[in-house]
Amino acid sequence: MSDRRLRTRRNVLRTSGVIAGMGAMAGCISDTDNDGSANTDPYTVSMPPVGEVEFDGIPEAWAANNGSWADMGIALGQGPPKGVYLANRYHTQYYDEIPDVSVNKSDMKSLWGDELTAEEFMNLSEDVDVFVNDPNFIIGRTDNWKQEDIDRIESTGTPFFGNSIFSTGYEWHDYKYLTLLEAFEKLSQVFKEKERYEAFESLHEEFQSNVADIVPPEGERPSVAIMWASADEMGSFSPYLIGEGTSFKQWRDLEVVDAFAETDVRDFHSTRGSVGYETLLEIDPDIILFRGQEAKTVSEFQDAIVSQMESDSVASKLTAVKNGDVYRGGPLYQGPITNLVVTDRAAKQVYGVEKKLYDRQRVGDIVNGDF
Repeated sequence: MSDRRLRTRRNVLRTSGVIAGMGAMAGCISDTDNDGSANTDPYTVSMPPVGEVEFDGIPEAWAANNGSWADMGIALGQGPPKGVYLANRYHTQYYDEIPDVSVNKSDMKSLWGDELTAEEFMNLSEDVDVFVNDPNFIIGRTDNWKQEDIDRIESTGTPFFGNSIFSTGYEWHDYKYLTLLEAFEKLSQVFKEKERYEAFESLHEEFQSNVADIVPPEGERPSVAIMWASADEMGSFSPYLIGEGTSFKQWRDLEVVDAFAETDVRDFHSTRGSVGYETLLEIDPDIILFRGQEAKTVSEFQDAIVSQMESDSVASKLTAVKNGDVYRGGPLYQGPITNLVVTDRAAKQVYGVEKKLYDRQRVGDIVNGDF
C-alpha cells in the first residue's frame, strides 16, 4: 500500500446489528464533487447490513458484488467496476440498446474463480476504494469465510457497502431487503450523484406507468414457468418461483401468472430440487422462460435450447413449445438500466407488445450527464 493511501484513509466505527467492528475508509479519492466543487469533507452513508460507512471523499475505483450494483454504477456515470463476483453474469450487451453507453469488461476481474478467497479481495483492495459487496453474502455462500476475514480486508482501508437484493431466498439474510430504487439511491449517495439518481427515478416512474398500461386484465395474463437451463442437461431444470428480490422485478411488474405457484414445485433456492419434462407437461405453462442463457443471441438460444425441446417426444407436447413461446428468461442481476431493457423485452415475449416502453436516448443522456 502506498504512503498516499495510508495518509488519506480514515478509520471509522461502523455500527450494525449484523456487522460490527472497526472499518476503514476509502483512499485514492476525487478532489471534487460531481458539480465541480471542492470535496474534502467526510460524509457517511447508511445501509443494512453494513450500517454507517464514512467516506473521506468520492470513491474513484470500486468493485461490485454483481451485475445489479455494477449497472447502478454505470447509470450513475461511473467507470466500470474493477471486479465483480462473477464477470460472466454481468451482461454488458444490454448496453447495446442504449445510445452512447458501452462497457468493456475484458479486464474486469471475476472475484470467484476456482473459489472465492480473502486473498482475492486483499489484492484488489490496493486498487479500489470501496467494495460494493454484501459481506454476509460472502460469508453465507462459503464455508471458509469468517467475520475476521471481512475485518482483515477492511483494515487495508477499503470498506464494504452492499446488500444482497437480487433474491430473498437466503436464510442468513435476516435484515432489511431494499428495492432496486432504494439500493440505487444508497449508491448514489456514495458517489454523490443525487441529480442523476433523481433523473433515473423520474424516468422509472414513467416507465412503470407505461408498463401498467400494457398489462391485460386479470384472467387474460399467461402462466409462465421460469427455470435455469443448461444445453448439456436438457430435461432437468432448476425451478424459480416468482418472488421478491430484484431478479424478478420485470415479472412482478408485468403481473404474469406464476405457473409453479399453485403446485408442489418449490423454489430451487430452498430445495435445490429440479423439474423434468413430465412435470412440466402436467403443469403445461403458456410460456417457458430459461435463465442461464443471457449470453446467447436469439438464434443461438433457438439452436442450443429450443431445438432440443422440439425434437423431444415429451417436451414437444408442451403448449409453449408448440406455440413457439420458449424464451430467454432474463438475468439474475439487474440494475436500473438492465431493468428497462429486460422488462421491455419481456413485455414483447409475454404480451406481444411491439412499442418501446422507454426512451433509450434519454437513458444515454442521463448516463452521460445531460439531464
